[in-house]
Amino acid sequence: MGSKWIKIAVIYFLIGIAVGLFMSSSLQLQWASAHAHVNLVGWVSTAIMGVIYSVYPKAGNNVLGKWHFWLYNIGLPVFLLSTFMVQVKGMLDFAHIFTFTGGGLLAVGLIVFVANVYLNIHDKDAKNPNRRAS
Repeated sequence: MGSKWIKIAVIYFLIGIAVGLFMSSSLQLQWASAHAHVNLVGWVSTAIMGVIYSVYPKAGNNVLGKWHFWLYNIGLPVFLLSTFMVQVKGMLDFAHIFTFTGGGLLAVGLIVFVANVYLNIHDKDAKNPNRRAS
């Protein structure tokens, strides 16, 4: 499951770079918050979760890991869309529907992630071919 997270993260990385280049070239800096969210919540957080699930594949492949994957990856694009919509005149009320829907799914997904980490990530389960047996 870790590789799926990392592949999705790379897409957010490309989007974040594209938004940054657009902002820089057009001097439309009002998109800075959306740009930051794409990079931090999309690229960085998603990549870190992918690395965690790569190191601990049992956690990524169990029921909690799968729920986390779907809740987060359905909620995130909806939430990120709202971060752009709030900057468009007349869209604020409509954008909040996306904010609370996507953000709600993200929040539930992150609660599932935290539970998964504490319940299913143990040193003995780490995927580390260089680790010496004690």
